[in-house]
Amino acid sequence: MIEQNRGLIYALTAYLIWGTFPLLFSLFKGVPAMEVLAHRIAWSAVFVAIIITLTGKWHRIKAALTNKQLILALCCSTTLIAANWGLYIWAAMNERAVEASLGYFIHPLVSVGLGVFFLKESLSTYQKVALLLAIIAVVYKVTSSGALPWISLSLAASFALYGFVRKQTQVDTVTGLMIETTLALPFTLIFWLFTPVNHFGFNLQGGLFILAGILTAIPLLAFAAAARRISLSMIGFLMYLNPTLQLLCAVFILGEPFTHTDLITFSLIWIGLAIFTGGTYWRHRKDRQKLRPSVTSS
Repeated sequence: MIEQNRGLIYALTAYLIWGTFPLLFSLFKGVPAMEVLAHRIAWSAVFVAIIITLTGKWHRIKAALTNKQLILALCCSTTLIAANWGLYIWAAMNERAVEASLGYFIHPLVSVGLGVFFLKESLSTYQKVALLLAIIAVVYKVTSSGALPWISLSLAASFALYGFVRKQTQVDTVTGLMIETTLALPFTLIFWLFTPVNHFGFNLQGGLFILAGILTAIPLLAFAAAARRISLSMIGFLMYLNPTLQLLCAVFILGEPFTHTDLITFSLIWIGLAIFTGGTYWRHRKDRQKLRPSVTSS
């Protein structure tokens, strides 16, 4: 029970930090999104390197670097997560955090679609209904606003693909994040070399750059710790706390508009997610009940 409570605290920490990202990145008004991304990558690498040094786990990095197939996969995941981070920063800085939050509501359903397309997984009835509602929501958004919700779809796709790639790699979170941020460091160096203006300094804004890097690493590490201690069904319920907080921050603190079209689009997604989460929980509970007789009989 103690471990489960710790897991719950770790999960809540991760989702609460992710949920307040619109507030963090809105503070970088006037700074190019690519510069914020460069600092986010660099300071994440520094922070994770300090953690690895303190825990004495550099041997894991050395072992991972000898695996060419793993490095290739992490190159792919690095590209995906850097694109995801960069787009989210741009969206938050340009008053598009509502659209960004929609992307993270759609993300679980996109992950299911990837499983069907790449892994040939079969869909249950509740998963089909949830995906259909998501498709209807996107189609409604396009027909009503006359524009494709490209921010939402891009964030959902990039994060789902990132999760898909990382799921295929046999590497722990800290090691993976260290290698990913290191692989992305050449981008940051090239950006700083060819950018005439650098907004970093020993002031409040410089502190925010460093904070962005630290707050990138902490929730990932906290989530990894939570996943080892609490059930997948619990994680499934809690994961919607992140985009919910993002949406609330965007509308009630940053003052972004939430239109009638947005309400219907989000409502369709929320209904689909309720069906998806409820069905997953019911299926997980049913599978556990099936296992009980075999455990007692042994």
